[in-house]
Amino acid sequence: MFFVVSKIFWMFLSPVAVLLIAALIGAWQSQGRFPRTGRTIALAAILVLLVAAMTPLGLILVSPLEDRFPQPPPGLPPPYGIIVLGGAINGPTSAARGQAAGEEEERVVQAAILAKRYPEAKIVFTGGSGSLFGVEPTEATEAKKLLIELGVDPARILLEGKSSNTAQNARFTAAIVHPEPSQPWLIVTSAFHMPRAMGAFRKAGFDAIAYPVAYRTPQPWEIDSSRNLRLFEIAVHEWIGLLAYWATGRTGQLFPAPSLG
Repeated sequence: MFFVVSKIFWMFLSPVAVLLIAALIGAWQSQGRFPRTGRTIALAAILVLLVAAMTPLGLILVSPLEDRFPQPPPGLPPPYGIIVLGGAINGPTSAARGQAAGEEEERVVQAAILAKRYPEAKIVFTGGSGSLFGVEPTEATEAKKLLIELGVDPARILLEGKSSNTAQNARFTAAIVHPEPSQPWLIVTSAFHMPRAMGAFRKAGFDAIAYPVAYRTPQPWEIDSSRNLRLFEIAVHEWIGLLAYWATGRTGQLFPAPSLG
């Protein structure tokens, strides 16, 4: 139920879509019974859109997420396993085009590098279909192909292909590998997504070490409205996701932090 609600919410109520709808409603209402209120809503929505598109607001909102979990220190002891979170590859597009297609392929590439660095570690990719309709093939299937092409022994790869969100990534992977307290696991995902991922995996019983990748900050500020709006949407999505996961008990902390132990 949570998955369906979240997908419908972001399908129709992404930050940019909400602001555009607010601007249209405000413009329409400015000619109706409440013209002053309508003009205020329209101008406020347009102003926020302009600020998001023409300033580094997205970078400012993403930076705390990416900086929350640092890179592991050099000389990290070999982990028991490496878990790569989905969201990196579009399964149906990859299958149709005959090559990996997505926005966060760094997750899979870094997993292949780590697999070479730690030859005894298990490699687990967790990610099914993010579609409401369960589109095939799953992301896990296509990720395995890419890992093999990058030189990872297929015998080392475990797939979890039923999950549709981060909480399910954690629960379903735990059900497959049965983590023990003495087994350190690396979690590989995009840096902006790491706080929510670590909170979900801790809830599922993993003694996890964050390995953030695919950084988007720091970047020089430039007037690139499409990139700025994309970062703004990513940041708002992730902050709302953290709040929703904490409110529904999917993480134990509102803003998970590195362990002090």
